[in-house]
Amino acid sequence: MAVVTYLSRAAGLAVMSRLSVSGRLERFMKAIPGAILAAIIAPSALAAGPAEAAATLATAAVAWRSGNLPLAMGTGVAVVLALRFALA
Repeated sequence: MAVVTYLSRAAGLAVMSRLSVSGRLERFMKAIPGAILAAIIAPSALAAGPAEAAATLATAAVAWRSGNLPLAMGTGVAVVLALRFALA
């Protein structure tokens, strides 16, 4: 698996080093990690329950407004703990 992973990444680098990247393609490539992260996190967070869904939204809001990842993570943990305690 390590060899396959390495070869797939090396092939991507080799191909992209030979291509000229336009502004539109560059914006698309920069958006991919966020889109993948949202596609992985959103279904599980929203299906887990109301406390987790609210914590996900609070975390996203704090991360977007402040740009501070540790603060956003702490907010999410605090919100889910407070809501689990309040809803229990």
